Amino acid sequence: MAPSGVNQLSHPCVYERKSRFMKWLSKLFRSGNNRGGTAGNRNHQLIGDENMVWRAPFRSVDERSRTQKEKEELDHAIALSLAEDSKRPSGYRWQDKDNELARSLQDKNPPIYPPYAPSVPQYNPYGTRICGGCQQDIRYGNYLGCMGTFFHPQCFCCRSCGRPIVENEFSLSGRDPYHKSCFKELAHPKCEVCHQFIPTNRAGLIEYRCHPFWSQKYCPSHEHDNTARCCSCERLESWDARYISVGDGRSLCFECMESAIMDTGDCQPLYHAIRDYYEGMNMKLDQQIPMLLVERQALNEAIVGEKNGLHHMPETRGLCLSEEQTVTSILKRPRIGGHQLIGMRTQPQKLTRRCEVTAILVLYSLPRLLTGAILAHELMHGWLRLKGYRNLNPEVEEGICQVLSYMWLETEVMPGFKNMPSTSTSAASSSTSSSSSKKGGKSNVEQKLGEFFMHQIANDSSPAYGGGFRAANAAVNKYGLRRTLDHIRLTGNFPL
Repeated sequence: MAPSGVNQLSHPCVYERKSRFMKWLSKLFRSGNNRGGTAGNRNHQLIGDENMVWRAPFRSVDERSRTQKEKEELDHAIALSLAEDSKRPSGYRWQDKDNELARSLQDKNPPIYPPYAPSVPQYNPYGTRICGGCQQDIRYGNYLGCMGTFFHPQCFCCRSCGRPIVENEFSLSGRDPYHKSCFKELAHPKCEVCHQFIPTNRAGLIEYRCHPFWSQKYCPSHEHDNTARCCSCERLESWDARYISVGDGRSLCFECMESAIMDTGDCQPLYHAIRDYYEGMNMKLDQQIPMLLVERQALNEAIVGEKNGLHHMPETRGLCLSEEQTVTSILKRPRIGGHQLIGMRTQPQKLTRRCEVTAILVLYSLPRLLTGAILAHELMHGWLRLKGYRNLNPEVEEGICQVLSYMWLETEVMPGFKNMPSTSTSAASSSTSSSSSKKGGKSNVEQKLGEFFMHQIANDSSPAYGGGFRAANAAVNKYGLRRTLDHIRLTGNFPL
């Protein structure tokens, strides 16, 4: 069946033979359509596509009289059909729909197949586009299509700055659009030293360096352009925050300077507190070992004069002396003048050997926790020598000394760890270098520095200091400190 213009209506074909009523009914509908056809061209209504029209039904002036006449003719046709049906033999009936339709019309009920009357669909000539920005209909004008959604031009905005995106190119993060410049500002890493976008390398990739603990990102060029690096926390100097020059080639950031210990007198309370820490572990040092804070040059000269011992290169920050020497120590702490330390007073001091250990030397101007960790390490060297631990290989001696340094830091960073007493209160009561220490506590900055120093010990890559620490720490965790030390005395090695 050929499709009609707007809708399709299927007409069931029951029999080839038509009753007199159906012939009349067909004629009636044909005449009705012809009557409405001439006037239907006057009112065209759009349906769906623009070239698709349907003709609205037209009612003439004499519509009321025509309806009455058609009703009379319909009643007459029904009567004829019923009379014809009564003449048929008993039990024989046509299986068509004539009688059913006639009865329904006679009862004034709607027929099963009513005449086709097209209805006007709810058609939106502007489509059903909803703006993904304002959630309103897009009715006219220009619009954008992106990510399966439509937008008014003024509603397609950058997620970062909120302004409309009018450029031909933009960036996407998930389903969020960005100006390319805004996305670069948001996602492209910036150097934390020069505060510029980190440039790409020859392969077009963003290449930068990142500190393993502080996560400081910086351009690779800053490793070779004489950018200052803090001698304590290893962070590079930012161009908007100048470091303090110590005067011996080292620089110190302001965070490390807050708790830095500058002279021998300032360091004495901390030194005695760490000796008490050893005594609390039943490792009392029977001899009074002198302790001095020294400059970098004096420490290097003492290393040259020392016959025994392994020194952590490239920077040695502490030394347990066993030879007699004359060492220049810091007598009076310097003060900050501009971006450097000035006014420091030194004093040469002759060290006489009275036991296996002559003195302990520590580099000055380091933060309190780092100075304490160095003292704990060097005091363990002294304890081993005073207790008769001879000819240990570097991995064993440096490894067990690093374990004591790490354990002391644990008690400072995590008070109560392993039920060991913290030395913060006793060391801070007499120290004048750190405002946080004066109050008997640590600031968040100092706490983070302590975690970094522990990280340094645990991740040291050198065979003696790093590898030795990991082997010694594993033995101490398994067997305890006392049993590990007894095994070292007997065998010279860590227990397996």
